[in-house]
Amino acid sequence: MTVELRIEGAVAKIVLNRPEKLNSLTWDMRQLLREYFTEVRYNDAVRAIIVTGEGRAFCTGADVGGMSRGDLRHERQKLSMGSHTYMRILHAIEKPVIAAVRGPAVGIGMSIALCCDMVIASETTRFSQIFRRIGLAPDGGAIWLLNHRIGMAKAKELVFTGRFVEAQEALSLGLVNEVVPDDQMMARAEALAAELADGPTFAFGLAKKMFHMANSSYEDFLDLENFVQPQLGQSADHQEGVAAFKERRPAAFKGR
Repeated sequence: MTVELRIEGAVAKIVLNRPEKLNSLTWDMRQLLREYFTEVRYNDAVRAIIVTGEGRAFCTGADVGGMSRGDLRHERQKLSMGSHTYMRILHAIEKPVIAAVRGPAVGIGMSIALCCDMVIASETTRFSQIFRRIGLAPDGGAIWLLNHRIGMAKAKELVFTGRFVEAQEALSLGLVNEVVPDDQMMARAEALAAELADGPTFAFGLAKKMFHMANSSYEDFLDLENFVQPQLGQSADHQEGVAAFKERRPAAFKGR
């Protein structure tokens, strides 16, 4: 399979598995991403997710060799049914999602990584908004994601130049959360996923929704908070957290 779903306990891994082509995305891979993102989104046994690539690349974008162009209506439908579909699902997952990135993450590959909640990068990681080389604007919501992570001025620079951003610069810009040696990347992502999977994932999910609304007015955001926090106060995880605190023991959260 060119994309694999591996569930190990409470952690799911979605692995781009076309290493001989540096995990460049075909149409079939896009459909598998839609299927697997949907599955982990609604599988209650899955409490944290890792998205990664097999081999020496995370994802080098769309398979340019497989590109074909139709009329404007066809192209809009293809984008809507392709990358927009699985990216919307990835963005909406109410569980922690970690991108474990090794090697190039280019084009839509960079969008997938940035759409995750946290990014663990190896020292070989390289990002690029390479679309200018083929006369296109970024897709997969890349401009929105970049603008929210690093601000408009720097986002414009990366989009207009298409230059590569190496791992340490990506860390300084805020594109990634950590940079680790190549041979430690997956172990670090797995440890972080396990830690998050043990946490109050119901609260994490609602916190993600609040982050999505973070650009609203302060008054509107407080209204949202007034909806979320009392709901969490009724949750089993909150009751367990309070009991564990009083009993001086680790909490056993269930995501409910």
